[in-house]
Amino acid sequence: MSAVTSPKRPAFARGTKPTHKARQRKSIVLTIVMAIFVIYSVVPLVWLIVNASKDQADLFSSFGLWFGKDFNLFQNIYETLTYRDGIFVQWFGNTLLYVVVGAGGATLLATIAGYGLAKYNFPGRRAVFAVVLGAVAIPGTALAVPTFLMFSQLGLTNTPWAVILPSLISPFGLYLIWTYATDAVPTEILEAARMDGASEFRTFFTISLRLLAPGIVTVLLFAVVATWNNYFLPLIMLSEPTWYPLTVGLSQWSAQATGVGAQPIFNLVITGALLTIVPIVIAFLILQRYWQSGLSAGSVKQ
Repeated sequence: MSAVTSPKRPAFARGTKPTHKARQRKSIVLTIVMAIFVIYSVVPLVWLIVNASKDQADLFSSFGLWFGKDFNLFQNIYETLTYRDGIFVQWFGNTLLYVVVGAGGATLLATIAGYGLAKYNFPGRRAVFAVVLGAVAIPGTALAVPTFLMFSQLGLTNTPWAVILPSLISPFGLYLIWTYATDAVPTEILEAARMDGASEFRTFFTISLRLLAPGIVTVLLFAVVATWNNYFLPLIMLSEPTWYPLTVGLSQWSAQATGVGAQPIFNLVITGALLTIVPIVIAFLILQRYWQSGLSAGSVKQ
């Protein structure tokens, strides 16, 4: 007597639909979490834009996430740029100086050093790699006071060099270029260029730089953001307001608006903060595609 075998259950009856529902539930939860993060990120920016359009009276008498009686954004911008003989414009120029020289120099040095470490073999290469990783783990604030003591001995405090020189060192940028150049620049191309008689400098500037463009832009953005938002180092290095960057200058304005003999300039502080973030937002929007492709370089293993 032959055994009766039960027919196989169809695929959809073995749990396909519950799996699909589970994936739907996960997608809904992920969407909610991402929406919360977006709101958390956007609300401060909306608050800043809305309150930059208010005068001093509306700041304290109206709802924070809605406009006041009058739209005074352009008036606030004019007052911010002309307050105290245009000191805000001078702070803006100082910040640009620190960013162009400091962040630009840091990107250049990180690119040259990272490319050299990735494509040239020399004794002690692994030791250098370990030192770079150790430097990445050290926060910049931990080195601020020793740097101040060293610069005070050299007589460089209260000068632009006190901010520019420390900004030229970017261990994370060097590490990112190192890991990116390992795969982005094929060794076969370099060997072919050498066989054709190209010098190392010509090979670097005509071939390697083009292949390293996404990584270079990513390092540049990291350096620009770090230098633009640098606060603690200029605070302890600089005592002359004419050399302040925007971060320290706006902090001084905020202290004037809340301390003894407070001055009614809260609207100028908020408007100045809005003007401070505009260049960074523009830079991110323009270089977004390079930023996204360059970030993937951080996952490349040495």
